[in-house]
Amino acid sequence: MQIIEQNSESYLPESAAPSGSMTPDADLSAPQVSADVSARNAATPSPLPEASLALPAHLERLADQARGYVEAASSANTRKAYASDWKHFSGWCRRQGLEILPPNPQTVGLYVTACASGAAITGHKPSSVTTIERRLSAITWNYVQRGTPLDRKDRHIATVLAGIRNTHATPPRQKEAVLPEHLIAMLETLHRGTLRGLRDRAMLLIGFAGGLRRSEIVGLDVGRDQTKEGRGWVEILDKGMVVTVRGKRGWREVEIGRGSSDATCPVAALQTWLNLARIAHGPLFRRVTGQGRDVGPDRLLDQEVARLVKKAALAAGVRPDLTEAERAEMFSGHSLRAGLASSAEVDERYVQKQLGHASAEMTRKYQRRRDRFRVNLTKASGL
Repeated sequence: MQIIEQNSESYLPESAAPSGSMTPDADLSAPQVSADVSARNAATPSPLPEASLALPAHLERLADQARGYVEAASSANTRKAYASDWKHFSGWCRRQGLEILPPNPQTVGLYVTACASGAAITGHKPSSVTTIERRLSAITWNYVQRGTPLDRKDRHIATVLAGIRNTHATPPRQKEAVLPEHLIAMLETLHRGTLRGLRDRAMLLIGFAGGLRRSEIVGLDVGRDQTKEGRGWVEILDKGMVVTVRGKRGWREVEIGRGSSDATCPVAALQTWLNLARIAHGPLFRRVTGQGRDVGPDRLLDQEVARLVKKAALAAGVRPDLTEAERAEMFSGHSLRAGLASSAEVDERYVQKQLGHASAEMTRKYQRRRDRFRVNLTKASGL
């Protein structure tokens, strides 16, 4: 599955997190499973014995460490999405009077059909194909963790899903790229005399120049191995800075050179933020508190990057041909990555490396204003 809004930058999540117990719908008319089964099915499972189960004393500490690794196997966004999807599926089964365990491909096939037709929840719109595929991935993962794998190749699932794709799949909608002229206008809307404005300038410039995902931006620390949840760090050098970041495909180094002027230099913006915010250790981008006068210890959530891009783009009047609602929908944290890919006039290989893409084809999907007809096969063939 591919979603152009790579925010959540769309990929199939690989794991889930514990979720709370499900709240029964008030208008349930179908028989419900027993309370103990419902509670058991609502929570995201662990492939390890629960702490309440008896373990030899010498293995308890090891089991705790293993559970920590299970937690670290996925991002917070992935865990949240999988927990929500499993709850959605469990609630639908409950309303239909269907058992969740053992896994039944026919039940899952009916569920994805209900999602595609808008019948999963009364009054809701049909789910998109990408949403259905994500939910199916969440269901599959949850069943595997319970030791009862679901056969996704069963005809009740595979054939139905193929029909849903053929009937409802649409071309992905790309987010608008933030181009250099847009970014400069957006920077002008931020207050340079406030800590929040200085922080936001640094985030926008580093996100753009580094081609970073929003989770990669907020996951940065000042230095290496400074926090458990950190996903990278920065090293400021004479000619620029090196950002070491852990992305979807593992660790990579991103080189960000100094800009042509301090006003648009990501390195200068970061140094100003760190100096005035008095940050020397820990999370790079943090919450600003006390009416903008103080900097707290807490790391920003990645959603803050998307909100910043939307807010600054609206304030700068980017794409005035669109309504405000349309513009708010068109811009996201992903717009920074697309902006770099679309505007950097260098060999495509360098852009691919900066964005951490496995193929040039993926990089081209980020380029909004590349010359699509630079290679003209019509003329090359003699026509």
